[in-house]
Amino acid sequence: MKNDQPLDPKEISDLDKVIHSPTRLKIMLVLMSVEEADFTFISNAAELTRGNLSANLSKLEETGYIKIEKKFIERVPKTIASITPAGKKALEEYSSTLGPILDSLRN
Repeated sequence: MKNDQPLDPKEISDLDKVIHSPTRLKIMLVLMSVEEADFTFISNAAELTRGNLSANLSKLEETGYIKIEKKFIERVPKTIASITPAGKKALEEYSSTLGPILDSLRN
């Protein structure tokens, strides 16, 4: 989008609807900042309830944006999530699409 052109509301349709959810966006941003994270860490960092986090992790895993593994750490079962290359690419594309839309509102 060029700054000298008016905002085209249709450009919002180009946003990835999976990532555009505020809850899933928070999860993706948390996972972009770490190599991997356990369920409790993500829940605390994103300020999400366990049920809300679980449902949204499943949606992100279904789209291939994150990978979920079950591990035992010191004999304690842990759910570990990490962002996939597809997830990184999707988040970068989301940012590239949303950034110019928000910039045009500032001008």
